[in-house]
Formats: sequence, C-alpha cells, structure tokens
Amino acid sequence: MAWPDGYGPRRKVKDGVRATTARGKFGSTWWGRRFVETMEGLAEDGRLARGRTYARDGQVISLAVLPGRIEGDVQGSQVEPFSATVTVATLDPFDTDEVVETVRRSPGMLTALASGALPQELGRWLLPSSASDLRYDCSCPDHGSPCKHAAALTYLTAERIDADPTRLLVLRGLSVDALVGDTEDDGVSLVDPADHFGDATVLPALPEVPFAAAPDDLEDGHLLTALRTAEVGGAAVGEAAVRAGAEELRGLYRRLGGFR
Repeated sequence: MAWPDGYGPRRKVKDGVRATTARGKFGSTWWGRRFVETMEGLAEDGRLARGRTYARDGQVISLAVLPGRIEGDVQGSQVEPFSATVTVATLDPFDTDEVVETVRRSPGMLTALASGALPQELGRWLLPSSASDLRYDCSCPDHGSPCKHAAALTYLTAERIDADPTRLLVLRGLSVDALVGDTEDDGVSLVDPADHFGDATVLPALPEVPFAAAPDDLEDGHLLTALRTAEVGGAAVGEAAVRAGAEELRGLYRRLGGFR
C-alpha cells in the first residue's frame, strides 16, 4: 500500500502530547492564530495536514518551549522517534529595551500577560512577522520546511501560547520576572531608543581568533547527516561510502585552503 508521504504508516504512541483542538483551525487567540499563520504561509498543504493529524493523534512524545527554539521528539514510521526543532531568533538588546520601555509606559500590560492575554502592542516584537523568522530542522528524511513533525510541534505550541502568552516571552529570550525587574529599575537604559541604528554606540574591540582551516570547524554529525541523504541509482548510500565521502571532502577543503 502506498502512503501519502511515502514513508509508511506511523507507529502509535501511548501517552503522547495530544492537541485539544479536535477540528478546525489551530490558534484560538489572535496571537496563537498569527503564530500558526506565519508557518502556514510557507508550508505545503499536505505536510500541514499531516502535521495537524500528528498533533491531534498524540504522536508528539515531548515538547519544550525554550529561549530561541521549540524542541520535541515526534514518533513517525520508524522505530526511533524523530527530533524536530523550530528556531525563532531571540530579541536583540535594542528590541528588548523597547519592550521594557513599552511595558514601563503601560504597567497594565504585565497584568494582562499574567491574566493570559497578550497586549497588541507587544505582538510586533514577540510574534514572528514573516515565514523567514522561523527555521525548521528535523532528523527525518523529509526535506520539507517544515516537515510534518516540525509542523506538529508548531501547532501544539500555538495551543500552549493560546493558554499562556508568557511562553512567547520565553521563546524570544525574555521572562516575566526579568521584565518586572527591568520596569521597576530606575537606572539608565543600556540602549538609547533615539539611536535606533546604533550610530553612537561604542563597541568593544573584536577578539583575536586563531586562524583555522575550514574543515576544522565542520561538525561531523551535520556533515554525515547530509551525505546520508544522497542516493546512487535510486539506492541509499552505505555508511562506509558516507564516511569515505566525508574524508574526501575534508581533504578537498584542505587542498583548496592550501593545507595538507
């Protein structure tokens, strides 16, 4: 039997993370919906549909919202679950300072956040504004961006930020406690809001980094994963050939850089 995604039936999970949205669109709040729509504007409909199915059927084994990324393990058709990551950039110092200044001018925003509501004014900093703000990675063989596993994580995360928008603060590298502390601090801001482009900022001297050939900076895991996706005559490349190819690439890079 041919399956829609070409990888066979998924393995059932006991006690997985199951979506509460049984049907219809994910994102019951304006901020949860915006978070989902950013992904849906980029992805292929079939992968999104399978991602929703995975989320609703409890195929996600673990889910964590961390500063700058969402991580989780998702059970697919293979014995071992796939590890998926959705990366979102944390706020830079200037944007962080603007958030603090905005909350300082409107103290009721903290109360709104604590009560489960995201003020519209904070959405411009906390929510991704375009599909390019999100990056998807997964250990599965699907090269889609996102694949169904990363899509499932995104849908479940939308439900979590629906219920608790402070998770968006965590995702963008902030915390309610730190925000409260910053707004109560009467000290001088480290970033001048009037100096939007940082023309007056005094930067520290750049550190001296010892020179190293490019191959020395390669991560074996990523390189081997990329080579394992190659095919010869429609057949997957064997592990011995993968490792031999990695060594050949290292040798080539060294010769190009004048190293032996």
